Parts: sequence; structure tokens; C-alpha cells
Amino acid sequence: MILRSEDDAIELSNEASVVTAGRIIEAVVILLICVLVIGSNVMALATILTSPAQKEAMDYYILSLITADLLCGVLIIPLSVYPAIVREWIYGDLLCRITGFVELTLWSVTTYTFMWIAVDRYLAIRKPLRYDTIQTKTRCQCWMVFTWLTSIFLCCPPLLGFSKGLFYRDGLVCLLGLSNMLPYSTTLAVLVLVPSISTIVYSYFYIFSTMHKLRQSMSEEEKEYATAMSENLSNPDHMMALILILVFAVSWIPWFSLRIYEQVAAEPVTSHYLHFCLLWLGVLNSIWKSIIYALMSPKFLYSLKLLCASLCCRWKARPQLIV
Repeated sequence: MILRSEDDAIELSNEASVVTAGRIIEAVVILLICVLVIGSNVMALATILTSPAQKEAMDYYILSLITADLLCGVLIIPLSVYPAIVREWIYGDLLCRITGFVELTLWSVTTYTFMWIAVDRYLAIRKPLRYDTIQTKTRCQCWMVFTWLTSIFLCCPPLLGFSKGLFYRDGLVCLLGLSNMLPYSTTLAVLVLVPSISTIVYSYFYIFSTMHKLRQSMSEEEKEYATAMSENLSNPDHMMALILILVFAVSWIPWFSLRIYEQVAAEPVTSHYLHFCLLWLGVLNSIWKSIIYALMSPKFLYSLKLLCASLCCRWKARPQLIV
């Protein structure tokens, strides 16, 4: 046995206490994020469901985003609190794989929903006179059901035993091990990212180019079409949808860039706090969405005020919203 001096023992004790304090801080941060994600999305969900306004296509897409974020706060984030302290996954391999499957599914649902939002905004500008007949309530609901089912089926193969769950120690979450399923991983990335990114880029290129053209003079034959288009272009949902997409991209690109760099360079980045901060920066996107809804959607903000007022018993009956 190697005997250590008293100073060495004190130094080791101090290092242990620092590590323990850091783990507790990370667990508290994750718990706080969990509370904020659940609280903000429950409030957003209640705001839309109790709104006296007639539901529009954008409302159903936002409900899909809120549901995905709420499931993330309920099913995924709480499982990272205790592992943040012990630095181990204690819930078993099956739950680890299920957690990874849910993460992948919710991320795919969010990406596809942004694609449908871009399509919705494109149709509002491209066919302003027929928009209400194209984007009906039933059709939007069907698209959302199709999106969720497609995401579940696309992400379920690793859950069937073809892949193992891996505890991402630096990020304190469980991920699906897809390194041994390269063809599947590549196909999934292509099916989810390529159509979504292409549709979003094309749709907003068309929207902004149309805004530019609308400032130019138009003939009398185009007057009715231009009037309807101007009304749709003035809708704040266009900019809100774009900000939602940009914030989602900015939140997740740093972490994905780090992981891609590690795979390409075949050299892991050893900074635990870099991994931790970048991953949970992406998770924070589930909070920013609710803030963006309140800041950029007058209808959502008004419905939120009505909900808060009714909860505080300030109004006995909520007035009807005039849109």
C-alpha cells in the first residue's frame, strides 16, 4: 500500500467535493429544465385548446410541436436527473433503448412538422384564394397523424433488438447505438432531413421573393389576387414559423456538429461540459417555442391572457375573440 501525505489526502478530498458539487449542479440544472419544459408546454397546450378562436391550420401544427416538447419533458428529461449524480444509467438496457427511440421519434416529428408548417405558409401565399379550401381542419389533422405514425415506424427498427441503448455519459441521456446500422442511419437521415430542409428552403425563398415582387406595380387583372396575397403576407404566422425553424436549427446544430466532428476525426472531444452544454442547449429549444408563440402570435397572446385571467378568477366569462 502506498501511504499518502496529509496534504495529498486533503487535496484528493477537495477534488472529490468539487466533482460532487458539479454533479449536483448539473442535476439541478436538468431538473429546472424539466420543470420549465413541462410548465411552458402545458400552458401553451391549455392556451390553444381553450382558445375561443376558431382553430386554423397553424394551430394544429403548433399542437404537434407542443405535444412533442411535452413528451420530451415528461418521458426523457426526468430520467437524466439521477444519472447526473451517479454518472451511470441505472434503469436497464430496455428503458435505455426505449428512451433513445422516443428521442429519435420526437425529433423526427418536430422536423416533419416544421416541413408541414413551411408547406402551409407556401400555400397561403401561392394560392391565397383557395387556401381555406385546401388547408381544411380534417386535412391538417390527417397530416399530423400521418407524421406521427411515419416517425414511429421509421425510428422503431433499433427498438426491435437491432441496436443497443448507449448511455451518453457526457450528455447524461440514453441514445440508440446506430454505429452498427450505418445503412439504416443514412436512410433515416435522408428521409427526415432532405425533404424537410428542401421544402423549408424552397417555401421561404418563394415567400420572400413574393414579398419583393408585391412591392412592384401590378396590373388591374392581378388586383384581386394581389389583395388576397397581401392579406396573407401580413399574417404574423409567416415570421413566427421562420423564427421557430431558425431557433430549432441554431439550438441543435452545435451539438450535431460536435458529434459529426468526433465521427469524422475519429477523435472524441474530452470536454464533458462542452458536451453537456451543447446537448442541453438543444433541449432548451422546447422552452423557447412557447416564448416565441407568446411574443409573435397576437392570437396566442390574447388566448393566453384569457386563460390566465380565467385561472385567476378575474373574469366570470371570457369574451368572444374576434379575429
